[in-house]
Amino acid sequence: MFLYLGMQMAARGRGRGRGRGMGANDRITVEELMQTQNKMMHVFMQHLQQQHPPTTPPLHVRDKRGEFMKGRPPVFTHLADPMEADDWLRAVERQLNIAQCN
Repeated sequence: MFLYLGMQMAARGRGRGRGRGMGANDRITVEELMQTQNKMMHVFMQHLQQQHPPTTPPLHVRDKRGEFMKGRPPVFTHLADPMEADDWLRAVERQLNIAQCN
């Protein structure tokens, strides 16, 4: 079995071309085609393996919410005294500053 690589129309033209049609020496067997494809894949895989990863270190993403919650911030409940609400707000602000939440 032979495969013809190229356009078959070029070989069947009306004689206007310059003899670029498929000749008897241009036939490639399926085995030769598979070998060529395997060589190309091997070279491609070698190229991929030789690429180096980026040199920049990965960014460390902090869990600021988790750090804030570790400080066990006080829970607000409805209070009649505005000064107690202000104290609660200041305590939460302290926890946010400790967790470096801005």
